[in-house]
Amino acid sequence: MEFDVQSFQEDVIAASHSGPVVVDFWAPWCGPCRVLGPIIEKLATEQRDKWTLVKVNSDSHQEEAMQYGVRGIPAVKMFYKGEVIDEFSGALPEPAIRQWLEKALPGESKDLMMRVESLMESGELAQAQPLLEQILALEPTNPAAAGHLASLIALDDPERAADLADIAMTGEPRFVQIAEAVRSLTQLTSGTPGDGPGAELWERALTALKDGRPSDAVVSLIEILKTDRYFGDDAARKLGVAIFTLLGPFHPVSQQHRRTFDMWLY
Repeated sequence: MEFDVQSFQEDVIAASHSGPVVVDFWAPWCGPCRVLGPIIEKLATEQRDKWTLVKVNSDSHQEEAMQYGVRGIPAVKMFYKGEVIDEFSGALPEPAIRQWLEKALPGESKDLMMRVESLMESGELAQAQPLLEQILALEPTNPAAAGHLASLIALDDPERAADLADIAMTGEPRFVQIAEAVRSLTQLTSGTPGDGPGAELWERALTALKDGRPSDAVVSLIEILKTDRYFGDDAARKLGVAIFTLLGPFHPVSQQHRRTFDMWLY
C-alpha cells in the first residue's frame, strides 16, 4: 500500500518537520481498523497538500506502538515537528475525522501559540503580547489568544480586555476563568461599592490599579479585609481574586501578597 511505513524515523519523525504526518496504528486482524482505513486513506488523498498519512502495522512495529502509548487500535496520532500534537482512537465516522483534522492541523497561528505558551511559562510576558496580537489578526475569534491577551492587558485596558473576555469564554476552562476574572475586574472598578471604613482604601486600590501599581492595590485590599471584611458585598475579596487570577501564580505580586491576602479571608 502506498501509505505503509518503510522507516518510522524517516517517514514520520523526519517528515513531520516538513509538515503534519498522521499515523494510523492498525493491524490486519482488527475489524474497526478495516472500517477506518478506507476513510482516512480517502481523506489523505483528498487533503494531500495539508498532511501525509503513514499506516503502521502495530504487530510489526511493536516498539513504536509502545513508545507512543498505543493501548488499543485503531489509534491515530498527528505528528508535527517530531512530536504528537493530537490524537484519537477508534473507528470514527468521516465527519468526525474531518472535524478532528480541522482542529488538529497546525498552521501559522498554532506555531505562534506554541511560542506564546513557552514565553508565558518563562515569564517573558512582554515578548508574548505582540505574538498574541498576530494570532488575533489571523484568527479574530481564537479563544486561547483572546484569553492570554486579556490577562495581560486587563489592568491597563479593561475595556478591550472585556471584549476579549467574550471570545475567551468559548475556550478551555482556564480561559473561561480568565474571562470571568476580567468581567469581575471591569464591574468592580467602575466605582465605589459601599460606604464606611473601606471606602477610602478602595479608592486607593483603584488609583493604584489605574497607575499600574498592582502591588499597592493588593496592599490596600488587604487593609480592607483587616478593617472592613465584608465591605461592599465582599468587594475586596472579589477584586483581589480577579487580580491574582489575571497576574498568575508566578507573578511577583502573587508571590509576595497571595498568602497574606488568603490569610485575612478566614
